Amino acid sequence: MNNQPKKGKTHKKSERRFPARKSVTKNAKKMNGPMKFEKNTSKRNTPKKRNEKPERRMGKKDTILKSIRDNIQKSPVKKVAKKRGILPSTLQPGMERLERYMAHVGIASRREAKEFINKGLVTVNGKVIREPGHGIKPDVDKVKIAGGVLENKETILFYKPRGIETVKTSPDAVDIHDKFPQFKHLAPIGRLDKDSEGLILLSNDGVLARTVTGENSTIDKEYRVTVREDVIPAVLQKMEHGMKIEKTITKPCVAKKVAQNEFAIVLHEGHKHQVRRMANACKLTVTRLVRVRIGELTIGKMTAGNFKKIPNDLILEMKK
Repeated sequence: MNNQPKKGKTHKKSERRFPARKSVTKNAKKMNGPMKFEKNTSKRNTPKKRNEKPERRMGKKDTILKSIRDNIQKSPVKKVAKKRGILPSTLQPGMERLERYMAHVGIASRREAKEFINKGLVTVNGKVIREPGHGIKPDVDKVKIAGGVLENKETILFYKPRGIETVKTSPDAVDIHDKFPQFKHLAPIGRLDKDSEGLILLSNDGVLARTVTGENSTIDKEYRVTVREDVIPAVLQKMEHGMKIEKTITKPCVAKKVAQNEFAIVLHEGHKHQVRRMANACKLTVTRLVRVRIGELTIGKMTAGNFKKIPNDLILEMKK
């Protein structure tokens, strides 16, 4: 017998396999010539070109940059609103808006004037006007407000005690309205810090607030300052000529020595903590600061917590 293993079968002893002949496909039979084999185009076997840099693997830095770029592309672009240009006035020359005229004369603030006009409480030459932008001739037209509207205005001169804030700077702070709830319907005009005391106006008159605290205000305020060091004339002269405190330069003021450790200063402006910052710039340590005068309103014999109502004639003089 022939002991040679047949093709395609495994011999028991040698355990060697001879692959069977592959069947030729129908497509291969139709081909003219030998079978065509596709060329292997894997990256490993491809020859490198000259001056070609090898591909660098992505590191941690690259993945972070890629994620940032993806987030930027995905994030929606915010549309920037175009600024509207100032519209030309539709009023004739020599005419003025009713609300603006009322605020300029001192009848009411601009916000209050709008409310009065919208409610039909304002008349021009006897006719009720409900449009705040209604044009009037200030020298010819007569503007009147319904009786009793301005009688609700109230202004109080109040002596703020030391240790409470004018307006709350934090939820836990104690301000004037907490200690004196009877004045909750009035807003403070100007401010005094927590460690300062003295006069402050409480009012619901918007025109008066602008008159006292506005940029063009002519109402001065006087303070009495007690310091730990001795007050010398050179320091007071430095304050009077105007000095630089941080990024602002103060206006000229009046400063006078009252006692060895006390001086009075009159200001025509009101920067935040101005008196304390000026004293600190002159190397003076403030131990007590009292506001003793606002325009013609003086402290007199008032003590902490005292208050008095200001008559209308004095308010009208302050608004002039």
